[in-house]
Amino acid sequence: MTPAHRARLLRRGLQLEYLTLVWNFVGTAIAITAGISAHSVALAGFGLDSAIEIAASLIVIWHLRGIHNGRERTALRSISIAFFALAAYVSVQSAGALWFGMRPGASLCGMVWLALTCAAMLALSAGKHVTGTQLGNQVLRTEARVTLVDAWLAGSVLLGMALNARFGWWWADPAAGFVIVFYGIVEGRHAWVEANAPR
Repeated sequence: MTPAHRARLLRRGLQLEYLTLVWNFVGTAIAITAGISAHSVALAGFGLDSAIEIAASLIVIWHLRGIHNGRERTALRSISIAFFALAAYVSVQSAGALWFGMRPGASLCGMVWLALTCAAMLALSAGKHVTGTQLGNQVLRTEARVTLVDAWLAGSVLLGMALNARFGWWWADPAAGFVIVFYGIVEGRHAWVEANAPR
């Protein structure tokens, strides 16, 4: 790979991360505000996931800007820890909502944002995966998985909210929260294993 081609790929990787960053800055505020308003554990949890995606993007930008400085392990471990923290928080909130029978309301704004986020994250994830593969950059490929998880989570939270809004299945909302917990653990473990793999 020529230095010029590598530089172009690095620029593309950074552009994808900046797009993710802007989307999630807006999304964090929308999801958390709508989640609190509707008393939706899953929607508020998704907002926190968006905040973690912001942290992950910042870590990857930091890594890509200093790609020769041995930052890969630290970047992957930081992403992993953020996922485990998210899983712990959302598991407590979802369990509490189920235990106390908290009934969330509907949030049209939240549902529209989730649908848009699902589509946007799928596109961004694909771009990051291709760019990371061409660069041979494990951090960017791992963050592509984080972005893909964000798309899956948006879809699962949207489904939970739709079932609650349409059929009154209040338990579908905290159940969607446990989807976030599951993927948070899976992706946190994946990033941790990658961080500790022999180089």
